[in-house]
Amino acid sequence: MMINEQIRQPLNEVRPLPIRYTVDELEFMPEDNNRYELIDGEFTVAHSPHLDHQHLASNLNTEFGIYLKKNHIGIVVQTPGIIFSEEDAVIPDLIFATHETVRISVIADGKRFAGKLNAAPELVIEILSYDKKDIERDRVIKRELYGKYGVKEYWVVDGLFNTIEVYRLGTEGLERIKRFDLHESIETEILPNFSLKLTDIFRF
Repeated sequence: MMINEQIRQPLNEVRPLPIRYTVDELEFMPEDNNRYELIDGEFTVAHSPHLDHQHLASNLNTEFGIYLKKNHIGIVVQTPGIIFSEEDAVIPDLIFATHETVRISVIADGKRFAGKLNAAPELVIEILSYDKKDIERDRVIKRELYGKYGVKEYWVVDGLFNTIEVYRLGTEGLERIKRFDLHESIETEILPNFSLKLTDIFRF
């Protein structure tokens, strides 16, 4: 069977492989208030968050802070840098990590990327932006990434519908446990005796 010439030409061409980046390139990203993240060797850019997004992050940080002031088991941090591998480096909205995780997983001063985590925190929280690509990244791509590296629990906060989706690590990665609505509270084994009312988060 004869192959059409229009088909034959692309088959014979030598085409470059897709470019894959590493954390080395992170050092050359501009300081422009954007978040540059690296997932599976590809860069993604998240623009400066909406005020509503930041307000939700502040409310979450406050509620976790109140709990941790009484229960000295770890820390909550907004927008930390996490370097999982040479091709996976992200900046989640919030994380909770135990003191032990911080002790063994924070890159030491004097080394490259000092002060960043190089292993999974116990809990990661992402707050959805309104862009379709950002929603897909948080609900699918980042969920798979966090599950791959052993994050025990992942929360996706939706400020449009006032809900929080909770995923917990299982045999197939991070699996959704429940979507919590405004009138409900979240409890988790990661934080003993902790209860988060959604009405305390979605308040302005």
